[in-house]
Amino acid sequence: MLNAEMITGFQEHLLHWYRKNHRDLPWRRTSNPYYIWVSEVMLQQTQVDTVIPYYEEFISRFPTMHELARAPQEEVLKRWEGLGYYSRARNLQSGVQEVVEKYNAKVPENKKDLLSVKGVGPYTAGAILSIAYQKPEPAVDGNVMRVLSRIFLIDEDITKVKTRQTFETILYDLIPEMEASAFNQALMEIGALICKPKGPICEECPLAHLCRSKAEGTQLHYPVKKKKMKPKDEAFVAVVLKDTQEKLLIQKRPEKGLLANFWEFPLLEMSDTQEDPLKVVKSYFNKKNHDLIIEWTKSEQTVTHTFSHLKWHVNIVVGTLREGTLNLGKMSQWISEKALKEYPFPVPQQKVMSIVGIDY
Repeated sequence: MLNAEMITGFQEHLLHWYRKNHRDLPWRRTSNPYYIWVSEVMLQQTQVDTVIPYYEEFISRFPTMHELARAPQEEVLKRWEGLGYYSRARNLQSGVQEVVEKYNAKVPENKKDLLSVKGVGPYTAGAILSIAYQKPEPAVDGNVMRVLSRIFLIDEDITKVKTRQTFETILYDLIPEMEASAFNQALMEIGALICKPKGPICEECPLAHLCRSKAEGTQLHYPVKKKKMKPKDEAFVAVVLKDTQEKLLIQKRPEKGLLANFWEFPLLEMSDTQEDPLKVVKSYFNKKNHDLIIEWTKSEQTVTHTFSHLKWHVNIVVGTLREGTLNLGKMSQWISEKALKEYPFPVPQQKVMSIVGIDY
C-alpha cells in the first residue's frame, strides 16, 4: 500500500502544515510524561476548549504524581467535576499510584510495562511514548482513524479491535523515527481542524493530493462505523430535602458503578416516566420512619441527562422535614447549602440544584 515516495511525501506535507498551523495548547508546551498522561485522559471524549481549564487547574493542584497518588479520591473527583466519564479520573489516580509505587514515580518508557498500568490502553500508551519520549509508536484515536480511513479507503468497522490494529500497522510505516511527537499530534490536529466528521475542509488539507476518498468524492462515507445502540431510558426522582435548620440531606453513591463515590440528593428509582414521583417519595420515606412529618412539593421541571449507554429522566421533589429524625445510614449526612461546594456532585445533580435555586 505504501511506497517510500508516498511515505516521505506524507510525512513532509503533514509536518510542514503542523509547524505552521497547530494550536498552542498547554500540554504541548511540555514533555513531562505525567502531564501528557493527564491531558490525554481528559481529552478522551471531551472537547479541547472544555479540557484546557480543567487541565490547568488539575496540574496546579497535583503538580507531581506523588501528590495525585496520595490525594483523597473525593478531592480528585471534585477537580474532575463537570468533565464527565468519571471512571477516567479514578483510573488515572489508580494508575499514577501504581507508577509511584512500582516505578518510583517514573512513567515507563517500555510499552509493555506502560500497558500493564491500570487505565492505560493502546492509545494512551502510544501518545505518552511518542509525545513524551519521542518513540515511533502509533496513537490511534478517533481523529486519526477518520483521517487514515479517508486517505486509504479503509472499509473496516472502526469499533472493532482488529481495525485499530490495521491503523497501527499503517502508522508504523508512516511515523518518522525522529519526529514521532510532532507526527502523531499533527494527525490528530488534521482530524480536529480539517478532516472533520461532517464538513471536511479538503481544500486546506495538506494530504488532499494523497486522499483516495477525496478523489472518489466519498469522504463522508468514512470512517465506517456500526450504529450506536439507543441509550436505555431510566427514570428517577431526586429528593431535595431540608430540615428546619435549612440543612440539606445528601448521600454518597457506592464505591463502584456509575458515578461512583460522588454525592447526590437521594435518588429514588421509578418504574417508568409515567409513575407519580410524589407517590414514590412518600412511600420510601414512610417505610423509613412512620413518625416523620414532611411537607412535599413536586417541581414542574425535570432533568434529562444522557450517558454513553443510559438516558436519565430525573423528576424533582422538594421537601421540608418538620418533625421526626431521619437517618439514611453512614453514607448520608445533613449539611448547609454553603457546604455543598466542598463535595463533588455529578452533572445531573448540578442540574437539579439549578432548577431548585441552590447556588453551587
